[in-house]
Amino acid sequence: MEQYKQEFIEFMVDSKVLKFGQFVTKSGRNTPFFINTGFYRTGAQLSKLGEYYARAINDKFGLEFDVLFGPAYKGIPLTVAATIALNRLYGVDIRYCSNRKEEKDHGDTGILLGSPISKEDRIIFIEDVTTSGKSIDETLPIVKAQGGEQIIGLVISVDRMERGKSDISALDELKENYGLVTTAIVTMAEVVEHLYNNPYNGVIYIDDAMKTAIDSYYEQYGVK
Repeated sequence: MEQYKQEFIEFMVDSKVLKFGQFVTKSGRNTPFFINTGFYRTGAQLSKLGEYYARAINDKFGLEFDVLFGPAYKGIPLTVAATIALNRLYGVDIRYCSNRKEEKDHGDTGILLGSPISKEDRIIFIEDVTTSGKSIDETLPIVKAQGGEQIIGLVISVDRMERGKSDISALDELKENYGLVTTAIVTMAEVVEHLYNNPYNGVIYIDDAMKTAIDSYYEQYGVK
């Protein structure tokens, strides 16, 4: 596993974004782990987060694209942080764009926030954690209606590796439905690989009991 992936897993733990215990997801699933990206709250955290996204984007897609698009609302700071990091790390000047929840009819009018988009633009979507793919279902038509024809792919922070609306993962559903190439900074398999019986700051976050709970969860909700 790449060093930056290991560092990102530890960064999520430090930021209290990644937790282990007993939780209930928005879809009603009882889960032994929870990812809440709302705990990225400081400038330092967003700066580091942007760098992890930038590395994942470069690893999967390279740097030959024009616009990073983040669905409102959580995608807005992600696009800003990642485009800054792409410039700082790789010297490229990628434009950022997000949608508004409501179209603005005065001043900077329209449904988009940030850069306009055109049919020549190569666009990558950025998300936090995609469980159902709902935000992509909602925003992809908006991007296409504004002229965005070249949607290269989607990058998220963590692939939970569980079923979406069918027996395949939400990311695979997006690939089937829209032809999107998808990637994540890390997968839950990589999280388990790095933390299982491996102490971080003196704490074992995934011991044998937690590993059994995670395995049981995936037996029920994991992709087939």
